[in-house]
Amino acid sequence: MTSGESVIPRRSLGRTGVHVSALGLGGFHIGSPKVSGAEAVRIIRAAIDGGLTFMDNSWDYHEGESEKRLGKALQGGYRANAFVMTKVDGRTKKEAAKQLDESLKRLRLNEIDLLQHHEVIRYDDVDRIFSAGGAMEALVAARQAGKIRFIGFTGHKDPEVHLYMLETAKKHRFRFDTVQMPLNLLDAHFRSFEQKVLPKLVKAGIGVLGMKSMGSGVILKSRAVTAMDCLHYSLNLPVSVVITGIDSMKILKQAFKAAETYKPLTKQEVGKLRAKSARVAAEGQFELFKTTSVFDSTAQHPEWLGDESARSRRLAE
Repeated sequence: MTSGESVIPRRSLGRTGVHVSALGLGGFHIGSPKVSGAEAVRIIRAAIDGGLTFMDNSWDYHEGESEKRLGKALQGGYRANAFVMTKVDGRTKKEAAKQLDESLKRLRLNEIDLLQHHEVIRYDDVDRIFSAGGAMEALVAARQAGKIRFIGFTGHKDPEVHLYMLETAKKHRFRFDTVQMPLNLLDAHFRSFEQKVLPKLVKAGIGVLGMKSMGSGVILKSRAVTAMDCLHYSLNLPVSVVITGIDSMKILKQAFKAAETYKPLTKQEVGKLRAKSARVAAEGQFELFKTTSVFDSTAQHPEWLGDESARSRRLAE
C-alpha cells in the first residue's frame, strides 16, 4: 500500500477524541451491481491511499454486498488507515445483536469503530430502540464487549424525529457520539436539518455526519447547482464528515478535487448558493428521501426491525 500527500483535511469527530477525513465514502454506491467487486475494492483502496478514510456502510446495503466489499478492501494493511462505520436496522435487542454479528463477519473485523441505528424515520422507531429489550441495549452491550467503539443514529425523513431521538436519549441519560442526517443546499430551504438539528449537535459536541449532499444525483437534476456547489456547501457546515456516494474512479477524483479546492465560504458566497437553490427546494421535489418512500428501505422490509409481537401481546393482555 502506498500513500501520497492527502488533500483531504481531518476533522474532529465530536468529543470522541478521534479525527476523521472531512469526506467519507458512501457505502450504498460502492455495493451497486453496476460496480464489479474488483473495481469496488480498487476504489476503496484508492480513497484510503488519498486520505479519504471515513468508510460508511450498512448491514442492509445490497444484501450485505457493500460490507463484504469493504471487508475485502480492508485486507492487506488498509484497516489501519480506515475509520469503519456501519449501521443496523434491528429495533429489538435480539435483532440488532444478530445484525451486528453478521456485519462483523462480512467486514472481517473484531471491532467496528462506529455503529449507528439506521433509518430512524418514524417516532415509533425511537420508542422501539429505547424500550426494554430494545436495540439500544444491544449496542451498549456490544460496546462493553469491545465489538464497537462508538454509537450513533441516522435518519433522512424529518428533523423533528431527530429531535425526538435526542430528547429520548437525554431522558435515558444516554449521549450519542454521532448523528447522521441530510445536509445539502436544498435542505436549507425545506424541512431543514441544518436549521433545526445541526445547532443542537454542535452545542452538545456530538459528531455530525452529513449525507445526501447530492441526493444520489437527484439534486443535480434540478440544474440549479453543480456537484462542486453541493460538496463545498456541505463541507462549509460545522460537520465532522460529508459522506458522498462514489461508484467510479471519476467520481472519486471529483471528491478529491472538491476537498482540494475547498476554502471556507464567505457569508456572501453562502447567500448566493442558497439564493440560486431556493426556488427548486421550496417543496422538497428534489429531496425525495424526505417527500417519498423511495429511500425508506425499512418500510419495504419491516421484518428487519425485529419481531415485536411478543411485547405487543404482553402489553395488550
